[in-house]
Amino acid sequence: MEWEAPALVLSAAPYGESSAIVHLLTEEHGLFHGLSRGGSARAGRALWQPGNLVRAVWRGRLPEQLGNLSGELVHGSAARVMAAPLALAMLASVCAVADGSLPEREPHPRIFHLLTRFFALISLDPEMAGWNGMAALLRWEACLLGDLGYGLDLSACAVTGATGGLAWVSPRTGRAVSDAGAGTWRPRLLRLPPLFLDEADPGTSTDWQDGLRLTGHFLARDAFGQHHRPLPAARLRLADMIGAMAAPD
Repeated sequence: MEWEAPALVLSAAPYGESSAIVHLLTEEHGLFHGLSRGGSARAGRALWQPGNLVRAVWRGRLPEQLGNLSGELVHGSAARVMAAPLALAMLASVCAVADGSLPEREPHPRIFHLLTRFFALISLDPEMAGWNGMAALLRWEACLLGDLGYGLDLSACAVTGATGGLAWVSPRTGRAVSDAGAGTWRPRLLRLPPLFLDEADPGTSTDWQDGLRLTGHFLARDAFGQHHRPLPAARLRLADMIGAMAAPD
């Protein structure tokens, strides 16, 4: 069996003296693992950096085998964000979340395309990655939850049925709640930043913090918790970084 396709590098771990086990996300084949011979050597490490878009070739005698990977660099996001701490933290977080939550060899084309656009966005101007990309990151996490079967329902208030004034989300059901419908339950609800309802809204650092808390709750409980795994350390580091930005002076 053999396939060739554009692929996003999610992770690469050394294997043996100079090889690497690489995890890729493709549009047609989903999350795929492969062995890259020479992947942990200098040239291989540069190619298989998380966040890079590559033209990958996978070959295996049988479909269920690990198989061998080779590839050529198409767009090197990793090198472009290396000197920008927030952009690097964002890149590391989405790679780790995708790698840890998506089932192997199951296509998720929407997730692939959104992630490709996200990497292009933050690598275009890494120093402005927060203002340009945090809202996109949070919407991507919400889309990921939806693709995995744990989607948030932000269409109307779960209490009143109103479609306006949505400001909260139930941590139990994932359904939106309006300010009017929240009542005495407000302290138990998760804040819904407007950026989830308006794609033109880039949000503020407080919105990003609340958004990470919102999607993080459902990622931890459903996407990772169902498989008895914690949220990735890279996701926790991003939340800490945004929390420090949102903290009052």
